Amino acid sequence: MPGPHESPFLDHAPIDTRRALRLLAEGTVELRGRMPFSSNATFLVDISHDGLVAQAIYKPLRGEQPLWDFPNGLYQREVATFLISESLGWDLVPPTVARDDLPAGRGSLQLYIPCIFEEHYFTLHEAGPTHDDSFRRICALDIVINNTDRKSGHCLLGTDGRIHAIDHGVALHREFKLRTVIWDFAGEPLPADDTADLRAFTGRGLSAGVALLLDPPERDAVIDRAGRLVAAGHFPDDDTGGRRWPWPLV
Repeated sequence: MPGPHESPFLDHAPIDTRRALRLLAEGTVELRGRMPFSSNATFLVDISHDGLVAQAIYKPLRGEQPLWDFPNGLYQREVATFLISESLGWDLVPPTVARDDLPAGRGSLQLYIPCIFEEHYFTLHEAGPTHDDSFRRICALDIVINNTDRKSGHCLLGTDGRIHAIDHGVALHREFKLRTVIWDFAGEPLPADDTADLRAFTGRGLSAGVALLLDPPERDAVIDRAGRLVAAGHFPDDDTGGRRWPWPLV
């Protein structure tokens, strides 16, 4: 364990997605400690495989607090969101897998991305447009997955200079429940590249991996939301007078 003033987080160079998925699926996992400020049990783990050492965020099924509007198994939605982001070709969500053989039982493992903790959506967007293309994509992804909890702190600036989107356990509900802090692009046209990606996504349908993680109405709703966003051609406004914001905001 680290000393009282030593960070528990390991730095590492970016890891190719396919290599990261092998690491997560096959690596040896050692519990490092519990992540603070999480409503559900969330752990930092060290993971090693074939000479590669990194860290992951572990969310066990046993640590989930029951919700009235979501079934148990929120960790599966973390995995499904990663697969949807990959199917779109957007590479927004860190590699994520589900495993049974983890310290507290079945749950999700998401590659930990070394990041600059002081930065988040509000600070980065207010500093200028450098990352706005990534934020537009996260905004579009959140509509497709029906994210009910896009806080500012769920947009990470990695030490690789890229924006990474995390925390998608309360997403993919069949009923529209969007709550997000990303409203700065409301009314703007969807970028042409993103529109093309979404159109191709709706044409292909969901992958078999995603289909196994969601029930039929949830699967249908994903494709319907993506299609509606393409048909609208622009980012939506908050149609509730301000109720589509999460709390806390960061």
